[in-house]
Amino acid sequence: MTQLVVVLDGTIVSISLPQAQLELDMTDVQRQWVVTAYALTFGSLLLLGGRIADFWGRKRTYILGLAGFGIASAYGGLIHTGNELIIARGLQGVFAALMAPSALAILTITFPRGRERNTAFAVFGAVAGMGAAVGLLLGGVLTEYASWRWCLLVNVPIVIIVALAAAYLLQESKAEGDTKLDVLGTVLVVTGLGSVVYGFTKAEEGWDQAAAWIFLGAGVALLVAFFGWQARAPHPMLPLRILNRTRSGAFLMQMVAGATMVGAMLYLTFHMQIVLGLTPLHTGLGMVVQTVAISATVPVVTRLLPRFGPRPFMIIGPLIAAGAMLFLTRVTVSGSYWTEVMPSLIVNGIGMAMLFVPVQNLSLLGVDPHDAGAASATGNASNQVGASIGLAVFTTIYAEVTAGSHEPAVLVDGYHAVFRTGAIVLFIGSIIAFTMIRGTKEQLMPGMDRRS
Repeated sequence: MTQLVVVLDGTIVSISLPQAQLELDMTDVQRQWVVTAYALTFGSLLLLGGRIADFWGRKRTYILGLAGFGIASAYGGLIHTGNELIIARGLQGVFAALMAPSALAILTITFPRGRERNTAFAVFGAVAGMGAAVGLLLGGVLTEYASWRWCLLVNVPIVIIVALAAAYLLQESKAEGDTKLDVLGTVLVVTGLGSVVYGFTKAEEGWDQAAAWIFLGAGVALLVAFFGWQARAPHPMLPLRILNRTRSGAFLMQMVAGATMVGAMLYLTFHMQIVLGLTPLHTGLGMVVQTVAISATVPVVTRLLPRFGPRPFMIIGPLIAAGAMLFLTRVTVSGSYWTEVMPSLIVNGIGMAMLFVPVQNLSLLGVDPHDAGAASATGNASNQVGASIGLAVFTTIYAEVTAGSHEPAVLVDGYHAVFRTGAIVLFIGSIIAFTMIRGTKEQLMPGMDRRS
């Protein structure tokens, strides 16, 4: 339920954004930041959230995150300006950064190895894959029949139920030994990621903008400083021992998944509503085929994973998804959802499911229990940072092509550019898997057997 809420909230407001933009009189830049504020605060604070969970207690941190997330959601559903909505989304991201790594760390500790672990992570990965599409569908239903505000308010009863269940069902656990937080590391990674994303946002006004290059350069420098500090910090937020070759490859693959599933799919929903004229409900329903494709593919991949290991799926899956993105570059102003959009969603769902099933498990394989929260946070952070940077890049490319025009033909050209870029990102992801995910299936996922 936690993974569903976390991923769902990355996309649920996407369907409602056109209506929220009209009601709150938001600019296009503010519209983008409604999505980016959540992904950026979530991604940049996840490492800190993971360490808090390890040291303070995973169950305690988890319940605190749930409570704060519910309060932030209630605030977001009651605001009256675009800036307030952006603030509410940022607060959602802050508390999601507490509950998400806690949940994944609890899963890692509960299922340390073997067949049950494979099944648990297959379910977790499937929910991660389906959550984005479920968010689009639920967002469509709520926007059509209630209000865009319910895309935020719907979280309140969910988190109350989950928090009550957690209080009774979960056992407390925490890391032993050093339990000091890395304050400097937190400042470096948060400001670094924020500067990079803001730099891409400024680039929407043109790459000749000095501010864009200043923020991008500063962000890269801060992130380099962050990794340098982690190598010698007495209590690192991200212990570099976590970043072996295979695990680093899995984290990079999660960035690729976040960039395409949030960034590129957001622009597909804009095409379906603004150009094809579909209602929010019909747009959400139209995205369900991707969820169905993911749901149908996950059990097949789960059964085949013990036989072939994760590497082939992590290479082939992104290539299949890239093909779906290239097919989307054929969308037209007068086109049909059935012939131009739906086939791509089905193929993309198949390709992404092949990635989702192994990547979560692989990114946490062999992690010491002391570092479970940090490792799970790094995986989640990779996905959210990929989403925020990917959305900023896609928005910059879209803005350059459309140059402020609202003519349907020009908008479609902008969408084509976004989808082509998404295909390139997925192709790069396949290369990452080919070069970094190395070893036999027994080495990559020990304890697996064909019964798994």
